[in-house]
Amino acid sequence: MDDMHTFSDCPPTLAATPPLMSSGQAAASEDFSRNDETGGYLNGKHVEAIVRAAETALEVRRRYQFFVWTQSNLQALLPHQLLACGAYQRQRRELQFELFNNVAVSAELQSSFSDGRSTLLQALQQRWVAMRCKPLRVSLAPLLDETGLSAISHELLGAGYTSLLVHGVSRPQRPAELESFFVLAQAIEATSLEDQARQSMLLELLTPYLHGTWQRVQTVERELQETPQASKSARQSGACGITEREREILGWLREGMSNLQIGVKLGISALTVKNHVQKILRKLNAANRAQAVARAMSMNLLGPAHTTDA
Repeated sequence: MDDMHTFSDCPPTLAATPPLMSSGQAAASEDFSRNDETGGYLNGKHVEAIVRAAETALEVRRRYQFFVWTQSNLQALLPHQLLACGAYQRQRRELQFELFNNVAVSAELQSSFSDGRSTLLQALQQRWVAMRCKPLRVSLAPLLDETGLSAISHELLGAGYTSLLVHGVSRPQRPAELESFFVLAQAIEATSLEDQARQSMLLELLTPYLHGTWQRVQTVERELQETPQASKSARQSGACGITEREREILGWLREGMSNLQIGVKLGISALTVKNHVQKILRKLNAANRAQAVARAMSMNLLGPAHTTDA
């Protein structure tokens, strides 16, 4: 066996709800799929959104473009607040993860979703392999009794998350050798079996695009870091006139905070924050906050992601 990241022993210790249904439920879903008025599996709008996501994915080369893509085209199909993306790094012989979030997260959550060796990510990967590498929804409540998972499960539940939707890509004929792995968390989740099955189906359809796009981003970012041009972008903040205070506010905007929340963090009024945001939009020639954050990320104006106190 080569140097791929593997799970040789995958004990089914985690409680999960696989995207499989009984024959009766499957029959009911077949009826729904024929009637868009009752929800159905995939309707014409879903198909159009999938095609749009696939087409726009081809244009993604940089990390900030990936963030914008997930917050627009992917978000329309798979709503989420947290998205952990893992890709196998052959130099380190393990999956390297990065967390994309549109809400503020604690330091513990940030670490659990971005450290490939964390107990949570290791457990999710093991469960996914044990369940034959199918998209599955892992319930968090039963994990409160699991050794090493109780604290992080309690924090996720306290933040409004009740389950995690996971899927990945493994090598052909070698399911335990992972090439990529993705974890999505949504505070307000689908409750019906039909909606959950639809989300699992959408994740399975979209994972090849997630995998290919994230792998391409990793390659491009690595190549840029190896060239002298990468250091030039760090000096662009002066060229566009972004101040240190505006950089700080941009960092909190990236975390999805409102003017009021940012004001509390910085000890200033929400109106003052609003004025700063308007200046940021003008300086970056951005139409909205998301576009401003994306452009700031492309210019390397933002530092490491903020984390909130536990």
